[in-house]
Amino acid sequence: MSNAREEIIDHIEDREVEFVSIISRKDYGEEPIKIKGTLNKILPLLDFDYNDGFGGQELYGYIWYKDGTWSDRGEYDGSEWWQHQTRPEHSIEVGV
Repeated sequence: MSNAREEIIDHIEDREVEFVSIISRKDYGEEPIKIKGTLNKILPLLDFDYNDGFGGQELYGYIWYKDGTWSDRGEYDGSEWWQHQTRPEHSIEVGV
């Protein structure tokens, strides 16, 4: 089990958050919980435990940072985690 609030705080570290969008899967037949907003707004709503181990994925979402990077949910066989993403560097060569 993992606490969604504590997990996101640990993952963010010292990055400045611009906006967060998270969907928490509910049991079949129930509507998913949709949480969107600034970090201060969503943190109290994320104070719940969920199963982050093998099985079905429980949380989906994105965290956008002020530096242009973002985090999304990684998942393998139901085990899930936050992963920080950056835009790949590229170079443009003229005349090639």
